[in-house]
Amino acid sequence: MRYYIIAGEASGDLHGSNLMKGLYAEDPQAVIRFWGGDLMNEVHERCERGGVSGKDATASGSGLVRHYKEGAIMGFWEVFTHASKLLGNVSFCKRDILGWKPDVVILIDYPGFNFKIAEFAHRHGFKVFYYIAPKVWASREGRIRKLKKYVDKLFIVFPFEIPYFRKKGVDFIYRGNPLVDAIDGSRALNESREDFLRRNVLPDKPIIAMLAGSRKGEISTMMPVLTEFAEKMSRLPEYKGYQFLIAGAPARSMEDYAPYLTKYARADIRVLFGQTQEIIRNAEAAVVNSGTASLETVLLNTPQVVGYRMNGLTYIIGKHIIKIGYISLGNLIADRLVFRELIQDDCNADNLVAEVRALIEDKEYRQKMLDGYASIRSDLGGSGASSAVAKEMIALLHSENDCVK
Repeated sequence: MRYYIIAGEASGDLHGSNLMKGLYAEDPQAVIRFWGGDLMNEVHERCERGGVSGKDATASGSGLVRHYKEGAIMGFWEVFTHASKLLGNVSFCKRDILGWKPDVVILIDYPGFNFKIAEFAHRHGFKVFYYIAPKVWASREGRIRKLKKYVDKLFIVFPFEIPYFRKKGVDFIYRGNPLVDAIDGSRALNESREDFLRRNVLPDKPIIAMLAGSRKGEISTMMPVLTEFAEKMSRLPEYKGYQFLIAGAPARSMEDYAPYLTKYARADIRVLFGQTQEIIRNAEAAVVNSGTASLETVLLNTPQVVGYRMNGLTYIIGKHIIKIGYISLGNLIADRLVFRELIQDDCNADNLVAEVRALIEDKEYRQKMLDGYASIRSDLGGSGASSAVAKEMIALLHSENDCVK
């Protein structure tokens, strides 16, 4: 079958890559055309080289259409200022779907873009699956009407979504969280600290991880705070020997980080790309921009504090429409504050220093957080989510085809 997958950011690329592994494994004739990133492209190219996908895959236009870095924008003001580019991508995507004629369009999160495609695909008779539900439980609940109208099947990944969508009358399938698979099979859990340090030519010194986010706007707002935090930490006698590792986001380069690294020369700050999970795993503590990375940090068992800043206008608007008590997936799953969230003005160097010191120095506080992590992991269930979802999708498509016949 022909699958058209759309992932619009780094987290979608991660989940999309694992879903593609499942589709290729369960459907020997799978041909996949996609919007995504490096991880999805690696899966596609590996399957192409190994002859896993359908025989006519290359000839029939499988592969990467657009990289998510061309359209990964977050925030009301940012979306407004980039409206023409986003609309251009939407128009191109619609034409591409019509030309390629897939058996199903699979949308991964990224609701601003993907709801437009869902409506279009539905109106033109294409089957539509939505994987990683748009966060209607946080804001813009009116989108539920669109889920019911334009999406043939919704696939959710968080246990707290089960009662929510059931109450709203949205048909869904839940088979666990794919991030568990991504972490369990990662190099981060299967490589020693010594090998990690040797591979990156790093000294054997304690590490503090810093994640500024994956979008350019997030990096520009978080990096000044993170570098000032690192400088203040390194001035403390007990942290003089620490190194601060920035997890360079996929699809970004040193050009995105370099302007913020020259102001504070005292701290030992380095940027490593393509090793987010490894950096988190080997750190004493992590300062994490909210999102998928905060849940990765839970599963990697590293104490964390979430720090998040955004454009001022976006923050003001967001405060009036976002209706959840926490911004981090781990805290949402636990339905309590397992780890602190420092947002906007509270996200400053002094507060981060105080919290990270507590994570490292207060053993009871640290252990209480790790106990909370264990509860979150238990709530997410076991491994095999990506493969289970792929099987469900294929079964639904075969069932539909049988009905047509």
